[in-house]
Amino acid sequence: MAKVTVVGAGNVGSNTARRIAERGIADTVVMIDIVEGLPQGLALDINQSSPTEGFDTFVVGTNDYADTADSDVVVITAGKPRTPGMSRMDLLADNAKIVGGVTEQVAKYSPEAILIVVSNPLDEMTYLAAVKSGFSKEKVMGMAGVLDSSRLRFFIAEKLGVSPLKVDAMTLGSHGDQMVALPRHATVDGKPLPDLLSASDLEELFDRTKNAGAEIVGYLKKGSAFYAPSSSSASMVESILKDSGDIHPTCAWTTGEYGVSDVYLGVPAKLSRKGVQEIVELSLNDDETAKLVEAAEAIRAKCQELDSVL
Repeated sequence: MAKVTVVGAGNVGSNTARRIAERGIADTVVMIDIVEGLPQGLALDINQSSPTEGFDTFVVGTNDYADTADSDVVVITAGKPRTPGMSRMDLLADNAKIVGGVTEQVAKYSPEAILIVVSNPLDEMTYLAAVKSGFSKEKVMGMAGVLDSSRLRFFIAEKLGVSPLKVDAMTLGSHGDQMVALPRHATVDGKPLPDLLSASDLEELFDRTKNAGAEIVGYLKKGSAFYAPSSSSASMVESILKDSGDIHPTCAWTTGEYGVSDVYLGVPAKLSRKGVQEIVELSLNDDETAKLVEAAEAIRAKCQELDSVL
């Protein structure tokens, strides 16, 4: 089948490795971290769950990038997590150094891999990974929209007292304050969401989704979310390895879609063995388009800041 590397053996990385293994979508999952013993111990623990969980994917823990060679997909989770009161953008300088160095090693050993960036600030780190790897833009993407959309779907379901499986909703734009919610495109059991909730209720749900990560950080005090992010990452890996063309809201390089070019932005994208196979253009109204363009320009500005220190 395939080989997947997960960079970072923290909560997000280790749970991503576990979820990929449990889905049975790869022969081997390599989990790499700079902390000696950490990925090895976690990998052994995951492997020992395989008879009970019913999977035969082998998980390797390592501190040596040579063990990641020839990976088909690499998920980058390395970086510092947020602490209470910290925004994603507060991580920019520190995580740029970490993600930049990681990406260079990944590109050296797996020059044909597809990269999925999870590290924050997501949009800017995805751009950095593209620059540092030198890979074609469709082979470098960020995981944010799947997570934000999943959070929004749960909040809608909770509000209406229905199963989350009956909710279809998607967020675009940035992973943060300029997330773009699309209530006109959301449904609950086939019914349009705006017919079921008031404008004020919708705004409340969208605001909670924008701040969902911070809400969890506030509860945990130390560390940040990892169950939902790892699930979202694994779903993207599965679509790529299965060459499915499934549509996921993805931080992808734009080439004129939605009137936006030459910037990484959260958009609906078909994922396959090519990486981002195609960006899907939804029918947006003027207000939705304006918000998406605004998010793109905010990301572009931050990426220009990165350029000045690279």
